[in-house]
Amino acid sequence: MTLALLAVLVTALVCATIVCVVALCRAHRTDAVAIVRALAELVAVFTRYRRKKR
Repeated sequence: MTLALLAVLVTALVCATIVCVVALCRAHRTDAVAIVRALAELVAVFTRYRRKKR
């Protein structure tokens, strides 16, 4: 049971990664730069949130 769940999770992660990479490749360069900057800001927000929560 856990092996099947692990396989499903790995497959979902691989599919999500492929979708994100294809979307970034199809986007205009300025859009891709904006997405990368937004992801960096999002990581910073979550990092600060986790520190405040502790």
